[in-house]
Amino acid sequence: MRAITLPFSDEVIRSLKVGDPVGLTGVMITGRDTAHKWMIDTFVKKSRPAQGDDAAAYAAIQPLLAGGAIYHCGPVIQDNRVIAAGPTTSARMNELSGFLIDKGVRGLIGKGGMGETVREQLRNRGVYFAFTGGCAALASSHMVLKGVFYEDLGMAEAVWVIELDRLPLVVGIDAHGNDIFGAARTNAERVFRSYSATPCTGRQ
Repeated sequence: MRAITLPFSDEVIRSLKVGDPVGLTGVMITGRDTAHKWMIDTFVKKSRPAQGDDAAAYAAIQPLLAGGAIYHCGPVIQDNRVIAAGPTTSARMNELSGFLIDKGVRGLIGKGGMGETVREQLRNRGVYFAFTGGCAALASSHMVLKGVFYEDLGMAEAVWVIELDRLPLVVGIDAHGNDIFGAARTNAERVFRSYSATPCTGRQ
């Protein structure tokens, strides 16, 4: 397993290949679809006026975006500790991730892979890392809570600031356009088509 520390450098991003196991250390943020939409509507589209401490919170988050990572996760927090932190399905963020990549995010973390649009947005710029679903306790054992933004969105949807200590991940989409999930889908479709084309020879 390769040890990597946030923030990502361009050299590290370019050197990672699909299937590489890594242990990620450093400070990242979490974010699910609600947090993504909140930031897009407030600070990109500006269709929602910033309220209260919104602008200050976004300004505080931005340094974590440069060369940083966002984990598609709604963690369980208790007594200022991360109790569980399993990934949510990353495809929910397919149409919402571009602005974060443009802001400097170089690592997306989640489960299940992402779509072709994100794969192209990551090309030469970033990497998608997969974490195994169902291992929320394992994830939390590599985490220390550092803070929270947009807490009024609720525990699952808030943006949590978390320090990682060798979180085990696998490169699912690399910066060269290789996609382990896409390859698996293509292979599964090929196998399905071959079985569908095979006539039934069972006994009548």
